[in-house]
Amino acid sequence: MARAAALAAASLVLAGCALLDQDGTGPVSVFDAEPGDCFLVPEEITAELTQLTGVGCAEPHDQEAYAVVEYTPAEGADGYPGDAVLKDFADGSCAAEFAPYVGVDYRDSSLFFTYLLPSVRSWEQGDDRSVTCFITTTGEPLVDSVEGSEL
Repeated sequence: MARAAALAAASLVLAGCALLDQDGTGPVSVFDAEPGDCFLVPEEITAELTQLTGVGCAEPHDQEAYAVVEYTPAEGADGYPGDAVLKDFADGSCAAEFAPYVGVDYRDSSLFFTYLLPSVRSWEQGDDRSVTCFITTTGEPLVDSVEGSEL
C-alpha cells in the first residue's frame, strides 16, 4: 500500500526520523512518518511511494513532517473520494496546521508545504485515510527543525 505524492509546492516527499537506523539515516514506511521527522527528497519521484529516506533534523534535509491529518469521508461515502477532493482537504488542513507547528502563519512564512495523500490502492486495501503534511523550501536545504522557528 502506498500514498500518492501530491504535486504541491515542489512535489517533494520524504522519510521519517522516528524509525531511523543508528547512523541517522534509513528507510521508513510512509505510514510511519510523524511530526518532527526530517527527510531527503527521493531521487526518483513516483506516483506511489511506500518508503521514504529519513535523516536527523540537524543534518541537511529537504522536508520535515509537521502534521498527520485524518480525512473523514462524508456520511454514506465509502469509496475513494478522488484526488481533487483529497487535495482540497490537504491544502486546507496542512495550511491550518502550519502556524501551530512553525509559529507563524503560512502566508507570512518563507517556508512552503506539501503533502502525501492516500492512493486509491491504500484507501481500498488498507483503510488509509491520512494526509501527511511536510514543510519544505525551494532553496537551500533545512539544517535544523523548523518547529517553533517562526520562519
